[in-house]
Amino acid sequence: MATEVKVPELPESVSEATVGEWQKKKGDRVERDENLLDLETDKVVLEVPAAASGVLAEVKVAAGDTVQAGDVLAILEEGEGGAGGDDESEAEDTSSDESEAAESSSDDTDAGDDKPAGSDDAVASPAAKKLMDEHDLAARDVSGTGKDGRITKADVQKAVDGKSQADSSSAEAKSDATDVPGSGVDERDDQAVSEKADRQALADAPAERTEQRVPMTRIRQRIAERLLDASQNTAMLTTFNEVDMQAVTDLRNQYKDKFEKDHEVRLGFMSFFVKAAVESLKRFPIVNASIDEGDVVYHGFYDVGVAVSSPRGLVVPVLRDADQLSYAQVESTIRDLGKRAQDGKVTMDEMTGGTFTITNGGVFGSYLSTPIINPPQAAILGMHATKDRPVVVDGEIVVRPMMMLALSYDHRLIDGRDAVLFLRTIKELIEDPARLLLQV
Repeated sequence: MATEVKVPELPESVSEATVGEWQKKKGDRVERDENLLDLETDKVVLEVPAAASGVLAEVKVAAGDTVQAGDVLAILEEGEGGAGGDDESEAEDTSSDESEAAESSSDDTDAGDDKPAGSDDAVASPAAKKLMDEHDLAARDVSGTGKDGRITKADVQKAVDGKSQADSSSAEAKSDATDVPGSGVDERDDQAVSEKADRQALADAPAERTEQRVPMTRIRQRIAERLLDASQNTAMLTTFNEVDMQAVTDLRNQYKDKFEKDHEVRLGFMSFFVKAAVESLKRFPIVNASIDEGDVVYHGFYDVGVAVSSPRGLVVPVLRDADQLSYAQVESTIRDLGKRAQDGKVTMDEMTGGTFTITNGGVFGSYLSTPIINPPQAAILGMHATKDRPVVVDGEIVVRPMMMLALSYDHRLIDGRDAVLFLRTIKELIEDPARLLLQV
């Protein structure tokens, strides 16, 4: 009995998708609900699971093809598959013959896959090579256990797990000295992945003056469209201020261990800024408003978007009803959204409907920038790196951890006075966090 695998219903306002990487190849045994391939839209990446158990008998589309809702992607047939069933299917990365078959049949695989991955003589299977690239690993970093020392996907995963554990220990040791407001995930890792992908495009080319044309992903195209729309269709202006982070830093250092023990999540700085932003939005509701044609829409709720960098580009998942969330709930939600953003698991619904956005260039070391509004929102808060600087306090020069803040706003809706006072309110609440508790 044949079962068609079709493009699922796409999110509202999304008309088509691009076929991403196939997780299975023709002839493979698949189980019900097992992911067959990824579909990339201009908003999110969707997984397409198998509707039934069987054999992937026919592949109708290739990576890079454009498809619409309801299009047939593949055909599943009942049976165990020519590869010998589940055991051999699961072990495809350790089988030299199957890996070579995958290399010859995949549109995305070139002759480079038969060459050693990294600087020694070890050869990696396609799936292993992909995972190595994603985690910036060379063949010398992985011990191959396959035939003739071939590196399997399991070998790479073991190396990744070991590297993650080492990085976690290192990060914990440095957290007090280097922690800056962020999304709950290390976005510097995202930057490394992105830079690795950019370098790989040229590394595969001959060592000579060369260019390589690579199509923009749908998500990158959408980001470009929205940024251009914001710059052309809003009267965007940016105001700046600086905030002394000493009080928040002391408070966090005093309670971070107990906070993590009680709530099973780290106490970062982002929760303080989310809470400060919400309180400021309550005092200046025009900043929480938006323009809809000739009307001003005042929102009686506070859905705060937190910009997160991912390997596929910037995404802005939203904290719904942020005013009703505790500090622990804010931190936990941001951590969850940040992790899922790395895997392309954030849903369309989780990225729509925000009334205000916070972005943190400080995780990359940015000292100052002018963030771009996320339409139809009217304003966005930009956080930056915390640096020790000499400042004057009570007539004396002292060294304090200072952060530059930037508020970009749509001047069509928000007057300069309101924008400046809004940003000053955030500064005052962060510098005296007890005011957040007392709402004064």
